[in-house]
Amino acid sequence: MIRLNKYLSLCGVSSRRGAEALMAAGRVTVNGTTVQQPGTVIDETSDIVEVDGRKVSPVEKQVYVVLNKPPQVMTTLDDPFKRKTIVNYLNGLDTRVYPVGRLDYDTEGVLLLTNDGDLAFRLAHPKFQVEKVYEARVEGEFTEGDAERIAKGIELEDGAIGKARVRLLSYQGGISKIRLVLTEGRKREVKQLCKAVGHPVVKLRRRKFAAVTAQGLKLGKWRYLTDDEVQALKELVSL
Repeated sequence: MIRLNKYLSLCGVSSRRGAEALMAAGRVTVNGTTVQQPGTVIDETSDIVEVDGRKVSPVEKQVYVVLNKPPQVMTTLDDPFKRKTIVNYLNGLDTRVYPVGRLDYDTEGVLLLTNDGDLAFRLAHPKFQVEKVYEARVEGEFTEGDAERIAKGIELEDGAIGKARVRLLSYQGGISKIRLVLTEGRKREVKQLCKAVGHPVVKLRRRKFAAVTAQGLKLGKWRYLTDDEVQALKELVSL
């Protein structure tokens, strides 16, 4: 027996959270019956699960990819407003994968994608404190005091406390370049933190997800992770 949202993630359909959204939208059936309750449990050995009328089953081959995401691209597999999505940049990849976490529409840089549901779930879970490194260009002269405020924690729009380790890299022409290290990935967290200390973000790029970088990849290009990179990610989250 297994929770339906986990089963869908093992099938490479989406993350567990994404699977719950599919269920809520009425797009998932079990043995022909639409299922919308997130806590639904199924028998994976006998129940027939379909998404949008297509039967799904656990993937046979697990795939791990890093995309150097360009700005002005949605971190989704489709978009109702017909904006460009990451799918437009996965040419040559014949396996369905989904993103681990998200990057904002105007944010560029390292984006992991996989059909390994367990790994994706753990990498995105705050419990495992997986580090993500960002570089941001922000308005004004960023100070040590600003860095200390962000390190201590700032309340975000959703009521959670966001924090990061921040280092000033340069300051020129009214723009500061800073590096931030976060262990959670709340919606628009970097932008909220910087704005809260008086330095709105002008440009944002994710440089690293754990130890994975997009070094050598042009914007819009992707590559498979190496075996060593995959193993390191799994060890990081106790898999």
